[in-house]
Amino acid sequence: MATENKALITLFGATGDLAKRKLYTSLFKLYQKGYLADHFALLGTSRHEMSDEEFQEMVLDSIKDIPAKDGEAEEFSKHFFYCAHDVTKPEHYAKLRDRLAELDKQFGTEGNRLFYMSMAPQFFGTIAINIKKQGLLTDDGYNRLVIEKPFGRDFDSAKKLNDELSQTFEENQIFRIDHYLGKEMVQNIQALRFGNPVIEALWNNRYIDNIQVTLSEKLGVEERAGYYDHSGALRDMLQNHIMQVVAQLAMEEPVAFTDDDVRVEKIKALRSLRVYTPSQAAANFVRGQYGAEGSQPAYRNEDGVDPESGTETFVAAKLMFDNYRWSGVPFYVRTGKKLADKFTRIDVVFKKPLIDIFANPNSGNEQALHSNVLTIFVEPKSGFALQLNAKHVGQGYTTEPVDLKFLQSDSAKKESPEPYERLFHDALEGNHTNFASWAEIAYAWKFVDVIRNLWDIEKPQFPNYTPGSMGPAAASELLARDGRKWVYDLNK
Repeated sequence: MATENKALITLFGATGDLAKRKLYTSLFKLYQKGYLADHFALLGTSRHEMSDEEFQEMVLDSIKDIPAKDGEAEEFSKHFFYCAHDVTKPEHYAKLRDRLAELDKQFGTEGNRLFYMSMAPQFFGTIAINIKKQGLLTDDGYNRLVIEKPFGRDFDSAKKLNDELSQTFEENQIFRIDHYLGKEMVQNIQALRFGNPVIEALWNNRYIDNIQVTLSEKLGVEERAGYYDHSGALRDMLQNHIMQVVAQLAMEEPVAFTDDDVRVEKIKALRSLRVYTPSQAAANFVRGQYGAEGSQPAYRNEDGVDPESGTETFVAAKLMFDNYRWSGVPFYVRTGKKLADKFTRIDVVFKKPLIDIFANPNSGNEQALHSNVLTIFVEPKSGFALQLNAKHVGQGYTTEPVDLKFLQSDSAKKESPEPYERLFHDALEGNHTNFASWAEIAYAWKFVDVIRNLWDIEKPQFPNYTPGSMGPAAASELLARDGRKWVYDLNK
């Protein structure tokens, strides 16, 4: 049975697209399941003037497509209030302070306050400092801060931001959202590894040849062109989403499944990630930018993009961990826009037997066995498959690869919480397991900064891949140099 969370949420950026598409729907689902009930309220803020009633109508419109009991949505919306607010003006926080005190008494939230920043990152530090200076924190319950990415543009800016947040909040009060950590199958990585001795016993460089992580997007930059052209795939996807997935694949088993213990092992894994020299980065990283295809414009012709932009829309890389478990095992990662399809998958490629007893050189078949491959399907389908070798049906003794596969049913997927619903609940519970710590972010930026600095001084030969492909040819060549290939390959 669900336990009610008593909380007063202050949402900075309450009229923004993220709030309308993800946050209000996630909160409503938590409300329907009983995790939020009578003792919660949300005070939304933005520059726009709006009454409480108008704000409640906006929330109702955001959740209108979610099936609900009669009157349930209306009852939920009565927990929402609004206050026009300029985050740069200290005097405006006094009005917020008074309104929060009123709502705390009205809804009996027992001084539990969660501050959610859903706006431009340059305001994060300003808001955090004023929350403390203007007396918005309480002594009775908890004070927590939830922030969206991006967390800085490089290590120096990320550290500056973290130092500003740390003036008000302790590390255990800060929840840095990475919605990939809320996905069902990303969370299943640890269950699959540490819950199955048959898997964990093989999860090392004795048995694994390489690991591949692919985050593929079918669409282009769409309405995000203005932001994306100053970010690129390296900052937008690799520094956060991919690094977090890779950390879970590379980490050691925690002492216990608690947020503190999980974070310790993720940090240790990222500490052992090899930080490349500029020459090593040039050899182990590939960047790309999509060109035109039919009626589809090239990236440089998208609205809001510099016609001579050198921003990458694709990244592929070879990562190495210098520790006992993973020494010599490459982690190949790739992500990009306008690729063949939208999906996220992890392919764990196991080593072949030292001797292939089923090979028959006399018949020209010098290799009979395929690599065993464990594939974790993150989205759109959720599940996993294990490719094994089996005898082909019929005369003779030839082998063929077969799949043992489990995919979540449509009904199970409907029952699974959306990432923001899961992460909102974790923040209300004070559970940091699925949030990035400052140490993790710091190590990721130190790794990425080498590549970014290199790319910023070299003019790329763009565009170099067509929409509907899996990126530039150099992404396949990156693996071919090691005698390997992508498991998901359009050309095989």
